[in-house]
Amino acid sequence: MEIEDIKSIGVIGAGVMGSGIAQVLARTGYHVVLVDISEELLKKALEKIEKGPFGLMRLVEKGKLTEEEVKNIMERIHPTININEVEDCDFIIEAVPENPELKKEIFKKLDSICKEECIFASNTSSILITDLASAVERKEKVIGMHWFNPAPVMKLIEVVRGALTSDETYNLTVRLAEKCGKTPVEAKDTPGFFTTRFILILTNEAVRMFERGIAGIKEIDTMAKLGFGFPMGPFELMDLVGLDTILHISNYIYNETGEEIFKPSITLKKLVLSGYIGNKKIKTGSKGGWYDYYKPEK
Repeated sequence: MEIEDIKSIGVIGAGVMGSGIAQVLARTGYHVVLVDISEELLKKALEKIEKGPFGLMRLVEKGKLTEEEVKNIMERIHPTININEVEDCDFIIEAVPENPELKKEIFKKLDSICKEECIFASNTSSILITDLASAVERKEKVIGMHWFNPAPVMKLIEVVRGALTSDETYNLTVRLAEKCGKTPVEAKDTPGFFTTRFILILTNEAVRMFERGIAGIKEIDTMAKLGFGFPMGPFELMDLVGLDTILHISNYIYNETGEEIFKPSITLKKLVLSGYIGNKKIKTGSKGGWYDYYKPEK
């Protein structure tokens, strides 16, 4: 299969990442089948794609798109709660929560309904691609395609081969990323790949420095931004991503590798257990994050 043969792409999961990926693909010109488990989630996703902070109407305001172009882009996105509607897609991008068993269950279902030449890509930020590929027969057509949040803005896509991923699958995924205006970079198939391992080392060490009294939350964030030019500090980043997500991924990588540097701190665990799982505006049901619990002056 050549890049020109890819006409229709399925996106499984319409959350923050899935909706952003669908937006990019539809704007690139692809017909997108966007799948989630409820009509309400799909409705929210479409609203975010059109009118969200990084949505299409913001580009109209900036003069980069016309309202007619937005209408055409939105018409290329087909929302559905029926996963069987991706059966004719040429490429699938899975963007569901970081749960290996859930992802493998979805891939197993896709393997039974999708045409033989269809490629399966996972947006996982940490789970071994070889593990996910074990759920399907077409192991050579499974690949990691890790997008970054917000997908319409961030340029990087981390591309990860499983043990049996073919060169054809890799090359097509790279070409697709480039066609979407992104910069694909290859990383090896290890728990957390490069980017997640790197960011967890940063966030975990920031928490340990806070626990040891080396500096406060606000101070660490300020130094990270002014000293290294980071757009946000590690505590701000954890509040944005979600403390529960950071804890879950830290546990996964630590359990898989045994490397102490990824072992989550007791303080992080206590916050998550107490309901402080991140920014209340982003994490539904959260009491807040680091800044809400410790209340340092922002």
